[in-house]
Amino acid sequence: MTSDAKLLDVVALTVDIPEYNLWRGQVGTVVEMLANGAAFEVEFSDRDGRTYESVGLRPEQIIVLRFEPASPETKPKIVAV
Repeated sequence: MTSDAKLLDVVALTVDIPEYNLWRGQVGTVVEMLANGAAFEVEFSDRDGRTYESVGLRPEQIIVLRFEPASPETKPKIVAV
């Protein structure tokens, strides 16, 4: 799947990134769009709101978390990696 993330969306990692001590499923917030949406700066914070990592990620490395039901028109995009 690929991401359709927007600024301030809550996202989860779909891959491990051990060099940053980040693991699949960790939740962050999109804080900046990079390269016209080809990448995203994602900030990871602890429960107290302190940022512990901020990383540029490609769309296939994240999935947008949804807090409301998706509309029937919303179709997941599949990409080969």
